[in-house]
Amino acid sequence: MEEKNNSIVLEKGYDHLKTENEWYDIWLEKKLFEPEENSDKPPFSMILPPANVTGVLHMGHALTFSIPDIINRRKKMQGYNVLWLPGVDHAGIATQMVVERNLKSEKGLSKEDLGREKFMDEIWAWKDKSENTIVTQLKKLGLSLDWSRMKFTLSEEMQKVVSKVFVSLYNEGKIYQGIYMVNRCPSCSTVLSDLEVEHKEVKGSLTYIKYPIADKKDQYIIVATTRPETMLGDMAIAVHPDDPKYKDIIGKDVILPLTDRLIPVIADNSVEMEFGTGAVKITPSHDPNDYEMALRHKLRQMVIINEKAIMVGDIPDKYKGLDRFECRKLLIKELKEKGFIEKTEDYSHNVGHCQRCETIIEPIISKQWFLKTKDIAKPAIEVVEKKEIKFIPQRWDKVYFNWMYNIQDWCISRQLWWGHRIPAFVCQDCGELMVEVENPINCKKCKSTNIIQDPDVLDTWFSSALWPFSTLGWDKDSEDFKTFYPTSIMATGFDIIFFWVARMVMMGMHFGKEIPFKEVYINGLIRDDKGQKMSKTKNNVIDPLVIIEKYGADALRLTLAIQAVPGMDIALSISRIKGYKGFLNKIWNASRYILMNLKGDENGEFEVKDISTTDKWILHSMNRTVEKVNDLIDNYRINDAADSLYHFFWHEYCE
Repeated sequence: MEEKNNSIVLEKGYDHLKTENEWYDIWLEKKLFEPEENSDKPPFSMILPPANVTGVLHMGHALTFSIPDIINRRKKMQGYNVLWLPGVDHAGIATQMVVERNLKSEKGLSKEDLGREKFMDEIWAWKDKSENTIVTQLKKLGLSLDWSRMKFTLSEEMQKVVSKVFVSLYNEGKIYQGIYMVNRCPSCSTVLSDLEVEHKEVKGSLTYIKYPIADKKDQYIIVATTRPETMLGDMAIAVHPDDPKYKDIIGKDVILPLTDRLIPVIADNSVEMEFGTGAVKITPSHDPNDYEMALRHKLRQMVIINEKAIMVGDIPDKYKGLDRFECRKLLIKELKEKGFIEKTEDYSHNVGHCQRCETIIEPIISKQWFLKTKDIAKPAIEVVEKKEIKFIPQRWDKVYFNWMYNIQDWCISRQLWWGHRIPAFVCQDCGELMVEVENPINCKKCKSTNIIQDPDVLDTWFSSALWPFSTLGWDKDSEDFKTFYPTSIMATGFDIIFFWVARMVMMGMHFGKEIPFKEVYINGLIRDDKGQKMSKTKNNVIDPLVIIEKYGADALRLTLAIQAVPGMDIALSISRIKGYKGFLNKIWNASRYILMNLKGDENGEFEVKDISTTDKWILHSMNRTVEKVNDLIDNYRINDAADSLYHFFWHEYCE
């Protein structure tokens, strides 16, 4: 761009790299993305869903962030005092897993080889590198974020907020420690919430095992199981009380095959007479349903598979130390040899997998920290029922309600090193438990200084649930919190409605004393031009930085905007991005033509009578388009608004 004879002259061709970079630097220099202090303008605020510091952003992020950018920029044009606050998430399990994998491949070391302190140094170095990459990408997208307020979920500031919330909930009796059945990932070496377990259909076998009846020679009760290795932890055989096949043996003992242990036959109404043989083995420490039945019948619990999925406990020595699946093979072999297997059938069933690493999870009895959720869920349900918080599109509130109406206590502790340390401290001399924001120097009970902090960390979603108010200085009752909370809208994907949105509403209502946002905009997934989900294995992933380098951020953003039907997936193709790059060039050329023909005396003032019929027509068409576009964006039909602007400019203004 240059000035010639008091007129601005644009270069002949549109250079997106030069133009976009120059303008973004100007916006930052003039602090155009920072809200005004002590402003009389109505506030409008959004908090960016924090990207995980596990690597780089993908095309899904480009969609999730481009739509709110349109909303924020328009609100600024309408005279609002706008804050769009950026941040990144420490992403506990995912980040630790990535760093552990890199450490193993690059240096041949495990986290245990380094120790907790040195391993944490490795993760912090990874976090800094990843965060810098993510910030660069966000800026390349041209997002109007207030970088002066950048937040990180595991910063010292956020750690204080998280500890304050934890201690407050503990003192209210809503956080407790208990021994319960939990999901454990042997690979990630941590427990998972039910939401982090993905059930997949697996082809397996149904093995029918004979359990000899103790006082009746050559008589058996046959049990069908998909997990023979867990029989070593069996504490009973259960049948339905009305099942005529087993009425005579209820209360009797059977011999656990390959051992000399006796276990009882019990009656329970939850047993399905039609499944298998109508008799089921009860392994209280390794099956959620068996655990509940064991509580009802006061059965003993015995852990036989540890957190690494290795066989342990009071079992025959030959099985100790084996991997669970190796143990299964050996058990089946020995059961066959000794005549304890009636038959084996092919059987397909749903098996829980770790959502992140896809390892088959292991249900296990474990002592963990839990958050009682039913009481704090009630007001969070009511505000959505009353439409104080609206989902866009509205149909997504059904997903929200489906989880909230059936909510269970939340297991919030994780056996990781990377994350918010649980602010619980145990005296090693007298066993006193102290839950404090600050590390206690002396035991409250015996005054000992021999105090150790709980080694576990909090589930990543715990700190993320506080995001709308923790980022605004809630703990300090800051001006930002007073001005911008509750926030105006949250834009995110449908896949984390229960992981994140529901928990933000619960925590926001409980601590912020108000809804955390008024609306929830749900966008769809990015798919390739054939409608397939993008993945590295399919080799159909489109890197947003590569697209921006070749076609420009504006071309990418316009492509996403014009296809962004709320809640619907987007089939993204390079040809469409290339086409909208051509449209942007059309805007450039039209602007260049106008600037070249300005006489230098235009001041925007004119008499209506002096306007030509052609000018009246285009002004009328423009006003009609402005009215239409405003109405469409008010109703979050961003795609239709973008399409209307496209057609007005190309087919009317430039016709």
